[in-house]
Amino acid sequence: MPRQILVITGDAGESFECLYAKQRLEEAGFGPLIAAPSRRRLHLVIHDFEPGWDTYVEKPGYGAEADLTFAEANPDEYDAILVLGGRAPEYLRHDPRVLDLVRAFDAAGKWVFAICHGVQVLAAAGVIGGKRVTAYEHCRWEIEACGATYVVEEQAIRDDRIVTGQTWQSHPDFYRHVFACLGEA
Repeated sequence: MPRQILVITGDAGESFECLYAKQRLEEAGFGPLIAAPSRRRLHLVIHDFEPGWDTYVEKPGYGAEADLTFAEANPDEYDAILVLGGRAPEYLRHDPRVLDLVRAFDAAGKWVFAICHGVQVLAAAGVIGGKRVTAYEHCRWEIEACGATYVVEEQAIRDDRIVTGQTWQSHPDFYRHVFACLGEA
């Protein structure tokens, strides 16, 4: 049985981040399972930048099936947790089940990965204080408000057992860190 990775997302999660994670982890021999508020096909989105806009635009993206609910996820069964970005973290950071999962992985000394807006969940769970992290630039306030250091110069950063990445454009750097960490386990 492949080593399991718990992937956290929900409606309005970033489509490319979700599909890339699932396929890349499977390709490397891991068993990624997508956890969401409910078991069903998720409505994922594409965030991109267009001329004339001050922020990103959101379009419907490919969907993905949730393999299990947050309530069904048992941290003891996974080697790592990966919190995806998009708009989903905006509401998932208020879900006590998600926060408890992130805290459980952190307390157990397991890998905690987050990309883009996924850091909002890590901030809400209280696991990045004192750490160096990166994320989408508009998450900076939340990062610094909880006592972490926001790093803009690097596309992805590892600080102890936490790896963060800026956006889906950071996938090459982010997943180099992720697979180096998983290789240490």
